[in-house]
Parts: sequence; C-alpha cells; structure tokens
Amino acid sequence: MGAPETARASKGTAMHRHHDDADHEHDRGLSYDLPVLARRRMIRLMAGASLVPLVGCSADEESSASSASSTSSASSSSAECATIPDETAGPYPGDGSNGVNVLKESGVVRGDITKSFGTSAGGTAEGVPLTVTLTVVDAASGCGTPKKGAAVYIWHCDREGDYSLYSEGVTDENYLRGVQETDDKGQVTFTSIFPGCYPGRWPHIHFEVYGSLADATAATSITNTSQLAFPKDVCDTVYATDGYDQSVTNLAELSLETDGIFSDGYEQQLAAMKGGVADGYTATLTVPV
Repeated sequence: MGAPETARASKGTAMHRHHDDADHEHDRGLSYDLPVLARRRMIRLMAGASLVPLVGCSADEESSASSASSTSSASSSSAECATIPDETAGPYPGDGSNGVNVLKESGVVRGDITKSFGTSAGGTAEGVPLTVTLTVVDAASGCGTPKKGAAVYIWHCDREGDYSLYSEGVTDENYLRGVQETDDKGQVTFTSIFPGCYPGRWPHIHFEVYGSLADATAATSITNTSQLAFPKDVCDTVYATDGYDQSVTNLAELSLETDGIFSDGYEQQLAAMKGGVADGYTATLTVPV
C-alpha cells in the first residue's frame, strides 16, 4: 500500500492534491535552469584554470593574478553554497495547507517521532531505527554560519508507505511527524524509523524550515520546503529486512535519475549515511537556507 504525492507546478511552489491509490500519482519535479552538478563542473574548470603557472610575469602582473585567483576562489566558495532546492510538500504535510494541522497540537515539539502523541490510538511506527540530523546554515554567508533558533518540521511515511493523519488505517495516528528548534550549531536531531518505498517515489523525508519555533508551531512563515533522499545501497540493505517486502518491488521500478523530484538534481539532498540494520542508521544533511 503506497501513499503517492502530487506534482509541483514549479521549483519553490508546492501544490497539494488528494491521493488516488489507483492512479499512483506522485511528485514530478521540473529541471533546474542551471543544475547544481553543471555549476560545480564549471567551478572545477575555473579553479583548474587558475592553477596554470605564470611564466615571465612582472611583479604587478603576479599581484594582479594573485588577486584575481583569490576573487575566483571566493566566488567559487559562494557558488558552491546554493540554497537547498525547494520541493513540493506533497499532499500529506499536516501543516494546515491541506486539511489537518498537527503543528498547533501540544506535543509536536519533540525529538522522538516514532510514537503518536495526544491521540486515542497511540501507535508506534515499526522499522529499522533511523536517526536524522539536519544542520541548517546561512547560504548567504557561504554556509559557514549556523542558523541558531530556526525550526525544522519533518515528516515521512511509515514502513508500509503510509502517512499518518491521511492514509487509510492510520488517520488517527500522528507518528513520524515532529518539530525542533535548531541549537547553537544549527542542528536538529530526530529519532525515527527508515521509511518505506511506495509506488512512484524514491525513498525520502519531507521537511520545512521556519524562522523560529514560534513560526513553526503557528504554522506560518515557512522559509524553505525540501526533501531528503536516501542512497540506493542503504535502501537495498534495509528493504531486505522483515516488514519492507513491498518496498523491494517498488524500489526496483525507480531510480534517483527518474524520480519525479530528484531527477533534476539530488546532490544537495542526498543524505550521508552511517550505521547498519542491527543498531540502526544515522542520516545527516546540511540544509543551506
């Protein structure tokens, strides 16, 4: 049983539609005008050109060349620090933009999102343990300045590919959703489970960045909406375990290059992974905003 998502109209614009299980609708991303990978190739070529030896230059010429090289390096550093790509929030955000709003409920500010809170169901999402750490940084400063005091709301599907609050059978649950305020390092860490793979979408986690915790819990003033992607080798390993049977079939029909969201460039959204099935995985991602 999957929980496909809607298509987005353009980068930075999220459109929400209701889910149709039979059609398996899902997000379809548009191409960047200037893909991240292409930009980085250009940066490497520029950097290589700056290393050509200066033969027979005068002192003034050498000084000018050195200055130009420094400027080029600074420009390269700035270009490398691109804002996290904007993506659709999909049809199941739970932020009030498509029906239910979990952000205003007491208990949503938490680190462990494996259990439901404040509901009669009180269910727990089962699966391979996953710790997610997102580091929010200021893109304008070259990604060197952490965004202390911002807030991040994350949500994702469960092992069966269903979203709490929306999918049949888990509408009374609100697990796998939570908000946290970034610390001095600009970081938030959530305890969760590895999400399943449902038809039409590569395994992912949704997240929204807010300017403050007050904004997040008021469900207002979202600054960035994006998605985190998982490496294929980790997905293959996790989905070989009990409970993820359907994810094996669904993943076999997908790739990062053909996914409707990540096909236009996923370099900035691909999580760094550590760990294993026995003790769980840790996923980390830097989020420039």
